[in-house]
Amino acid sequence: MSDLVLLIFLMSLVTFIPRVLPILLLTRCSLPAPVERWLSYVPVAVLAALLAPALFTTEGSLNFSFNMNPAFWVSIPVFIIAIYTRNLFITVLSGMVLIALVRMLFI
Repeated sequence: MSDLVLLIFLMSLVTFIPRVLPILLLTRCSLPAPVERWLSYVPVAVLAALLAPALFTTEGSLNFSFNMNPAFWVSIPVFIIAIYTRNLFITVLSGMVLIALVRMLFI
């Protein structure tokens, strides 16, 4: 039992340190403008890296057919809605509604 508690504590520490250490180190100093500009692209890059496999592949292969990969086709109008409205709530809601409609009506 004590090994399990120690393991949970160490895993928590390994997860906690990389999140807190940059905050503690970077709050006291200001970064150069090019570094801040470069860091501003990190969330977009991470989101793209997470979404791309889900949008372009099914079962490990590239697939653009409507029946096998409706998420790709739904992402096109949702992307347009995101650009037009610039509202996260409306974008997520429209994506959920569109994918539900496509699955209900066509698949």
